[in-house]
Amino acid sequence: MNTLMTGSDALQIFLFIGTVLGLAWPLGHYMARVFSGKPTLVGRIVGPVERGLYRLAGVDPSREMGWKGYTLTLLVFNVFAILFLFLILLVQGHLPLNPEKFPGTTVDLAFNTAGSFVTSTEWQSYVGESTMSYLSDMTLTGIDFLGAATGMAVLFALIRGVVRRNAQTIGNFWYDLTRSILYVLLPLSLVLSVLLVSQGVIQNFSPYKDVPLVSVIKDSSGKPVVTQTLPMGPAASMVAIKQLGTNGGGFFNVNSAHPFENPTGLSDFLEMVAVLLIPAALCITYGAMVGSWRQGLMILAAMTILYVLAIGIMIPAEQAGNPLLAKLGVDQLAHSGLLAQSGGNMEGKEVRFGAVNSSLWAAAITGTSNGSVNAMIDSFTPLGGFVALGLMDLGEVVFGGVGTGMNGMLVFVIISVFLGGLMVGRTPEYMGKKIEIFEMKMASLVILYMPILVLFGTAVAVVSKAGLAGIENPGAHGFSEILYAFTEAANNNGSAFAGLSANTPFYNWLLGAVLLLGRYLPIVFILAIAGSLAGKKHVPASPGTLATTTPLFLFWLLFVIAVVAALNFIPALSLGPVVEHVQMLKLAAVH
Repeated sequence: MNTLMTGSDALQIFLFIGTVLGLAWPLGHYMARVFSGKPTLVGRIVGPVERGLYRLAGVDPSREMGWKGYTLTLLVFNVFAILFLFLILLVQGHLPLNPEKFPGTTVDLAFNTAGSFVTSTEWQSYVGESTMSYLSDMTLTGIDFLGAATGMAVLFALIRGVVRRNAQTIGNFWYDLTRSILYVLLPLSLVLSVLLVSQGVIQNFSPYKDVPLVSVIKDSSGKPVVTQTLPMGPAASMVAIKQLGTNGGGFFNVNSAHPFENPTGLSDFLEMVAVLLIPAALCITYGAMVGSWRQGLMILAAMTILYVLAIGIMIPAEQAGNPLLAKLGVDQLAHSGLLAQSGGNMEGKEVRFGAVNSSLWAAAITGTSNGSVNAMIDSFTPLGGFVALGLMDLGEVVFGGVGTGMNGMLVFVIISVFLGGLMVGRTPEYMGKKIEIFEMKMASLVILYMPILVLFGTAVAVVSKAGLAGIENPGAHGFSEILYAFTEAANNNGSAFAGLSANTPFYNWLLGAVLLLGRYLPIVFILAIAGSLAGKKHVPASPGTLATTTPLFLFWLLFVIAVVAALNFIPALSLGPVVEHVQMLKLAAVH
């Protein structure tokens, strides 16, 4: 094998990105029609269901809300969802669809898991196949729909804020939530579930199966083992929405590295596409709803450029592997005077996916708030881990979560417009709305809350005995494990440097608090921006207006995103993956 990228690798990358962008265009158009109230083919099928739900709940979808009412409704709904899931997990041992007789979870684990799934984090500090009953897994699957739809609802409220003039309302939360599920998430999940089942992803309610081993092995005590227990359950339905809703996590402990959750190259490709599909399509939706395709395409271009840069660093790092192994002569391939592993860094990776597929996946799930894995990021090279952390440190705007990624990117656009306008003496305006002190205060809070949560939580963990007790790899890598845990929690990502033992009261309570604050604080700030923009009058563009659809503004936007992340996180990253990379190179040079 060669550590250089082959033609098939390049074709695979091109096919993946091209498929995402190609499917994003029609899906984006479709979602624009759905949330503009225009008729659709899907609406003929689910329309009666939608109207029935409104009648059942006593909701008038035409009655709009101001930003405070919208925010309060969203928060109360999410609190009830957390409480409902919390109770289900506590008493699952007494509920049906539990063929393995799993008991209820501990209080701290129920709190952490309930908050995690409702916030679309899907941080799982438990082993799914030995902890959750089928009923609990199905409840978690349903919550995945609600979490993703909440993110979409906030985005459409913000879009109305951008578009409307002298308005006091930004839409109806129940309307946005219901349409997100019935018209977008549910139809796409049904299609993807069927495709995944066709590839071998399991979907059943069978008890776990004991099957004979091909050859007898011995356990740690020397006792022969002749059978293996295979977990069963309704996996395909959870996998579909976890990917499409950028929820993350998985039915099994190792997520999409498990052959029952991701058995083939095609299933792997479909799941990767699903992760980026809706976030990319929402850029097109945004352009359609604000009446400017170039605005949406500019944001999509920024996301794509950042993703390509990320995989441009991660893939070569993982293909080169660990120079220490090559130096020791364990497995080496000379190329241009450098030593590298012939198969790349395959520790923690599935052979059927390889270094390129694993890197594409890792960049996709850390650029979004997905967090599911098909390889263990804890085993990536220091540079690979650096990229994964860095994508989250950007605020997960590299496509980002469903709705939340676009929200974050629009906040960066507002900040870029304000800074750019001040620097060149032009009026800070965006889409005909003046960007003034209130919008900048809220936008600043959106980009500051996450670093505060991450760095404070990491600091608490590294100075406390309970926090340090969870580290299985001391030194720079152990610091990276803690930093990663709080970074993913504050960004509602859910992936992990799996070397950290986090199913303890300390981490369950602290990470649970961080992921709740990381979800709902920015929602409040963004909806406040939406309400403020909706109430403004439209200002016609003038020679003093900063253009926001030019290549120059695209470059400026990318620069602002990079600088904000660098100023916040470079010191912390330097103590983790950067130090580890330098140590690796130093040891390779010595030996």
